Amino acid sequence: MQPVLRFLTDELADRVIDEARDLLCCLGMEIHNRRALELLGDHGARVDHDEQHAWFTADLIDAALGAAPESFALFDALGSQTHDLGGDRVHFAPGSSAIRYLDPDTGRMRRPTTADYVRYAKVVTQLPDIAAQSTAFIPGDVPGPVQDSYRLYLNLKHGVKPVVTGSFSVPGFEVMRDLLLAVRGSAEDLRAKPLAVFSCAPTTPLQWSDITSQNLLDCAAAGIPVEIPTMPLAGFTSPVTVIGTLAQHAAETMSGVILAQLVSPGAKVLYGGSPAPFDIRYETTPMGAAETWLLDAGLNEIGKRLRLPTQAYIALSDAKGLDAQAGLETGMGAVVAVLSGINSISGPGMLDFENCQSVEKLVVDHEIAGLALRLARGVTPRDDFPVRPLVEELLREGHLLISDHSMQHLAEEHHFPGAVIERANQSRWLEEGGRSLQAKARAAADTLENSWTAPALDDSVFTELDRRMTEAASAHGMDRLPEAGV
Repeated sequence: MQPVLRFLTDELADRVIDEARDLLCCLGMEIHNRRALELLGDHGARVDHDEQHAWFTADLIDAALGAAPESFALFDALGSQTHDLGGDRVHFAPGSSAIRYLDPDTGRMRRPTTADYVRYAKVVTQLPDIAAQSTAFIPGDVPGPVQDSYRLYLNLKHGVKPVVTGSFSVPGFEVMRDLLLAVRGSAEDLRAKPLAVFSCAPTTPLQWSDITSQNLLDCAAAGIPVEIPTMPLAGFTSPVTVIGTLAQHAAETMSGVILAQLVSPGAKVLYGGSPAPFDIRYETTPMGAAETWLLDAGLNEIGKRLRLPTQAYIALSDAKGLDAQAGLETGMGAVVAVLSGINSISGPGMLDFENCQSVEKLVVDHEIAGLALRLARGVTPRDDFPVRPLVEELLREGHLLISDHSMQHLAEEHHFPGAVIERANQSRWLEEGGRSLQAKARAAADTLENSWTAPALDDSVFTELDRRMTEAASAHGMDRLPEAGV
């Protein structure tokens, strides 16, 4: 039996969807993109080009939802499948686009550098229970117009996992697409074996900016999967209640699904989200709140009701360092995420309201992911009946450590965390140095960084990656890439 966590009845989920459809048809969306408005108008929506507003129709919504795939796969740089996004299958990815980095020496947040990013990329590619890379934070030592593509460049240079990423501009998308093509080889191969998922989010409430909507259209045209991490804030930019926010979230997210399907029917889309309550005491958006978990689990249930694969920002913390708060918020979020069946779980490594990434926390969160994934596998009888012969053997031998039954089923029944998680008794812990969690996480990250080997790609791939990234950087006044990133 695999455990399942649900918060909405089918009837309640359907009512939320009906309310979302009403918002799209009666209030519509403000869309600052001429091409998107033209597409909607051509397919029956009422469009006011002067006001940059569109009102959807029931037929338009139904056709788009019917065209979107219920699941899709991702592939690594070597062409092997890594993800099956659909059903209740779950996959972890680090949180993305942080503007700060937790310095392991000082324990303080600071502006990230290329060297920090290379360390992260080398570590994340070696964490088996983190299925994807992400463009986790923004290196501050390259010009702003190439920061989006430069992150992807570093991921592709140092790892093989698929990448969860996003563009900050329309020209930036073009560079990023070219980097993906350098690895995959051709547009047809990139479409057949997607290597990345791009985040393209509307602006709450009920708006699309020119850049994000254009990125969405461009991804759909290129066959690049998209996640739509809509970000309503309950009590501030959406109704204060979970249900009211889920209805507004559904309208905003469905609008992105519709736009993608108008460009390319069958476009691969994740029904995603990064909702949160608004904490009026501090004017913050807590990602480790119980209400955030309810919103994420709820949007997952709405997405599944719409027969779409899902994504959410969960399994992260608002703490400012690797402390007890970081562990409890990340751990509880991870359990909610895997038991809810969120297909792509974005969050490991993140702190401070999605603003900071920590490689050491990522190493700890990898262990949290492993424990949560084991929990999600649930309980399976494995040659257990009748149980009397096993107990008779126990009584006869005094233990079952090397019994045939133990040897056959130990690996699939017991999950053994890495050295970061302390399972030794006190005397052994003291003999081995009595190290804190932070010290063990730092040592584990150092070991992974030092044991890294370059991806097994043809030299011509790296040459093309270097050429395209250098070309883009030089167009913005950078004569050479930072040494650590080459």
